[in-house]
Amino acid sequence: MKLFMREQSPLMAVYLAQLVMITLVYRLDGGSAVTVSLYAALLSTILLLGYLAYRYLSNRSFYERLMTAPVSLEESGGPVQHTPLAESLRFLLTQQFRLYQNDLHSYRHKLEEHIHFINQWVHGMKTPLSVIHLIIQDKDGPPFTAIGDELDRLKKGLETVLYTARLDTFEHDFYVERLELAAVVRSVTSEQKRLFIRKRVFPAISVDSGIFITSDEKWLSFVLTQLITNALRYTLEEGRFVHFHGTIGEQGRTVLEVRDEGVGIPPGDLPRVFDPYFTGINGRSFQESTGMGLYLVKQICGKLGHEVEITSEVGKGTAVRIIF
Repeated sequence: MKLFMREQSPLMAVYLAQLVMITLVYRLDGGSAVTVSLYAALLSTILLLGYLAYRYLSNRSFYERLMTAPVSLEESGGPVQHTPLAESLRFLLTQQFRLYQNDLHSYRHKLEEHIHFINQWVHGMKTPLSVIHLIIQDKDGPPFTAIGDELDRLKKGLETVLYTARLDTFEHDFYVERLELAAVVRSVTSEQKRLFIRKRVFPAISVDSGIFITSDEKWLSFVLTQLITNALRYTLEEGRFVHFHGTIGEQGRTVLEVRDEGVGIPPGDLPRVFDPYFTGINGRSFQESTGMGLYLVKQICGKLGHEVEITSEVGKGTAVRIIF
């Protein structure tokens, strides 16, 4: 109704001006019968109200539809109303929607091709890395140790690219099962033992064997790998620990805390650590920072139905809690 009144307000203003003008002309011409003027104005007003009522009733659903935001793309075709204005608007919106669908389909196809290429490329790069690793695994000496460390970095970088590309198609690439939390933590820390040894930092696992969670082992392992990588990257002193503590919370939900003894995160950076490509103050001191680790952790945990919380204190370390 408000939209209709706003649209018809110019017509009503012109009508009132015309009515005043005709009355003045009638009076200047010598007419003195006030009742005749009022009667003519009444008849004219009745005709106007009748016209406005007809216009509103015939276009009521049209105006109501314009005032209601669509909840899906299928509802964006305009109101179903057999009036020239409504039919023209619906035709225009339908044509625009078809053009939008065509463009969306084209971009989606390109995105799928790009993701497919990234997946194939990453898998192709893993083969030479594995071959190089086999070549140097029996070799001793600082050069071969450095090569092995660089291979680990390349492997982690490729995995980050792969999981980032798969994030948009997450629903096609996950399998939820019942997992023993302690076994998952030990498996991930064992895979990262070279990194622990290189940094001379030790994992401290305190997870009861009877704690089970429901999650996807592959994606969860990648999340824990990102947390371990961050924890070791920002731990400068040797002989420190990365603590893994699993408990059952007050509401019966399992909580896994990964806590390091590193440099910590400044309070001003803490609210933005889950933003993509955000490195903050620490990123200027540690050149390996990409700003994608915690972003991927947050996104993956959200898709798995887990919650992520983070606390930190400068100089004492950072704690990330995953709530299952």
